[in-house]
Amino acid sequence: MKTPHISAEPGDFAPVVVMPGDPLRSRYIAENYLTDARLVNDVRGVQGYTGYYFGTRVSVMASGMGMPSMGIYAHELFGVFGVRGIVRAGSTGAYSTGLKLRDIVIALTAATDSNCVEYYGAERYERIPASERLTAMARKSSAERNLRAVGGGVYTSDVFYAEPSRADEWKARGAIAVEMETAMLYAVARHFGRDALALCTVSDYALEDASRADEALDAEARERGFDEMITLALDTAARASESFGAD
Repeated sequence: MKTPHISAEPGDFAPVVVMPGDPLRSRYIAENYLTDARLVNDVRGVQGYTGYYFGTRVSVMASGMGMPSMGIYAHELFGVFGVRGIVRAGSTGAYSTGLKLRDIVIALTAATDSNCVEYYGAERYERIPASERLTAMARKSSAERNLRAVGGGVYTSDVFYAEPSRADEWKARGAIAVEMETAMLYAVARHFGRDALALCTVSDYALEDASRADEALDAEARERGFDEMITLALDTAARASESFGAD
């Protein structure tokens, strides 16, 4: 079974896929968290693995950066390979001054001013909801592990180097953080009737306040330093896989 972007056999993917943006983070998760992990996709270097997380079969594959890339992989995983759920494991810039570096944001909704989500039936500025089932599982796991996980709406931008005024606009709209993939993931999941949730570690402050500009995680920390968020994403994926198997 092949698509233009994924070359895998039927059944190669587990029911739930944990999806970081960075292919190197995908490999890191497979090598450090999964047992008996095997490479099931490496088209364009976008590495996908399937293995076992404490006895439960789970997959991990990168999405690349931005909504168009997320849209490609989410569409193919849901629509072609029969994946039931995707848990994004990413990074985010904080809008809320109450968030701290390395806090985990549970994206309860995601909205964007990009029109690319309209293809999947969503509207610009719509607060597209996360899966209630995956959200409940993530909250349960974060409480059990005593992790600082904050629920709220996020803004999904298609421009990384956006003007600071955009932060003010989206803070006023209720967004607590900004990232670049989640609105598309939620739109595609809803289109296919599947489940999706984004869990993002705060890596920097996307604020006009210059006094906090130096508070940010470097590239190595972004790749390897998100252990609590990765653990929460895998916990959620494992719970969901078991739940789907019982349906």
